[in-house]
Amino acid sequence: MQGRKEYRKYKDVYEAKYLLGHKSILSTQRYTEGEEFEGDEYYSAEARTKEEAKQLIEGGYSYVTDVEGVKLFKKPK
Repeated sequence: MQGRKEYRKYKDVYEAKYLLGHKSILSTQRYTEGEEFEGDEYYSAEARTKEEAKQLIEGGYSYVTDVEGVKLFKKPK
């Protein structure tokens, strides 16, 4: 989650892009999506199977991204 950490620190997606060494702003945006709501707290969860992902969505979680083959989800506390 290095992208989100850099984005929170600088509040600038272009600065985060530069610091992370991304060639495309789209890559950086994928990792910083939803971070505009600083101060909001979230529960996080991961899904390794389609069934786990379905259960999380039915439980109110929103999809965030894929990392190393794992789907990450969040929902407000």
